[in-house]
Amino acid sequence: MNRRFLAEAFGTAWLVLGGCGTAVLAGSQVGWVGVSLAFGLTVVTMAYAIGPISGCHLNPAVTIGLAFAGRFPKQSVPGYVLAQVLGGLLGACLVLLIAEGRSPIEGARPAYDPQVHGLAANGYDAGSPARYGLGAALVTEIVMTAFFLLVILGATSKAAAPGFAGLAIGLALTLIHLISIPITNTSVNPARSTGPAILVQGLALQQLWLFWVAPIAGALLGAILWRIAGTREQEA
Repeated sequence: MNRRFLAEAFGTAWLVLGGCGTAVLAGSQVGWVGVSLAFGLTVVTMAYAIGPISGCHLNPAVTIGLAFAGRFPKQSVPGYVLAQVLGGLLGACLVLLIAEGRSPIEGARPAYDPQVHGLAANGYDAGSPARYGLGAALVTEIVMTAFFLLVILGATSKAAAPGFAGLAIGLALTLIHLISIPITNTSVNPARSTGPAILVQGLALQQLWLFWVAPIAGALLGAILWRIAGTREQEA
C-alpha cells in the first residue's frame, strides 16, 4: 500500500481510538471537556507524526475540501478517503474490543453493548446527546466543518508561522467538540462517524448520511470562503 494511504489509515485509527475511546472508556470521569481535548490531542500528535508523510488529513471532508481549494491533488482523493474510512473502522473496532473486556458487576454494571451504549456514535433527534433535531445537527456540522477547513487552510498557508499548524488545527478541533458534543456528539469527519455506526448499526447507521453530507458541504463552503478571501491567489 502507498505509504501515504497507510499513514492516513493509522492516523485516523488513532483519532477514533483516542477520541471515541476517551468518550467510551473514560467519559464519565473526564466529561465533555476531556473528550474534546482527547480529539484535539489526536490531531496534534498525528500532525507531527505523519504530517510529513501524508499531510495528516484524517478526514474525508478535509481531503475533499483541500482538493477543492487547490491544495491537494484530486487524483489522490479516493485513496485517501478509503484509507481514512478503513482507519476509522479499525479505531472503532479497537475501542469496542477494549470496552467489551470490562467485566460486568452483577446488579451494578452490565457488560458493554454497543447497541445500548452507543460507542460514541453521532446522531440527531434520539441519537443526539441533548436531543437536538435534524436542522440543528445539519447547521452545526456544516458550520463547524467550514470553520475547521478555514483554520487548516490558514494554518498551513505559506504566510503562516512554520511549525505551529498541528497545534492550531488540534485546538480548533477541541473547540469544535466543546461546542457541538451536546448536539451531534461531534462528527465534522465522515470517517470518524462511519466506524462506530457500522458497529452500532440501527439508528446510528440510519443517520450516518448526515455525517457524510454535512461535513463535506461544510468543507466545500470553507474552501469557497477561502477563495473569496483571496488568500489562494496571494499564495500562488
